[in-house]
Amino acid sequence: MKRDLELKNYSPKTRSCYLTSARNFALHFHRSPAELTDEEIREYLRYLIQEKKVSQSAISQTYSSLKFLYETTLRRDWKGFRIPRAKMGKSLPVVLSEEEIEAIFSATRNLKHRALLMTTYSAGLRVSEVAHLKVSDIDSQRMVIRVAQGKGAKDRYTLLGQRTLEVLRDYWRAYRPKEWLFPGQAAKGGVSFGFVGTEGF
Repeated sequence: MKRDLELKNYSPKTRSCYLTSARNFALHFHRSPAELTDEEIREYLRYLIQEKKVSQSAISQTYSSLKFLYETTLRRDWKGFRIPRAKMGKSLPVVLSEEEIEAIFSATRNLKHRALLMTTYSAGLRVSEVAHLKVSDIDSQRMVIRVAQGKGAKDRYTLLGQRTLEVLRDYWRAYRPKEWLFPGQAAKGGVSFGFVGTEGF
């Protein structure tokens, strides 16, 4: 299963989650999944829902893991099991008001932190995406930000706001980041990011 996940180029995080779910499933019955029937798969999913009281996202992850295991690795017809996927509950996201967002930005005195927060918020970036931004990803001519290898290992462009650009320019003049837009602390032992010279935006 690990090999199949790697061949299909699943992310390291997804591979780890799927393998953990499959391992827990096998340990629950103390038997190889290849020997287990659809009724035992149903029993296990019901056990997670009714007895373990795990979250809906954990149930969905387990379902996806077992589906991959049986369809791809064991080459068994998952549809033949006729196992329904649990419905995911829907909840509205918490949306901050304009005043609350402004208060957060105003309270952030550190210029680097303010630039990072404004870029993340205005461009709708994930933490992992903003952490991997490079100076060259900021395109002030077209007013877009290039997001390399975002969710699903896909590249995309997102909008660059004028106010965000102004803050980023202030930040660049003050900190002069070279390759990474928001470089982190040097790791212990003196190892840091490898920088190359580049122009500002």
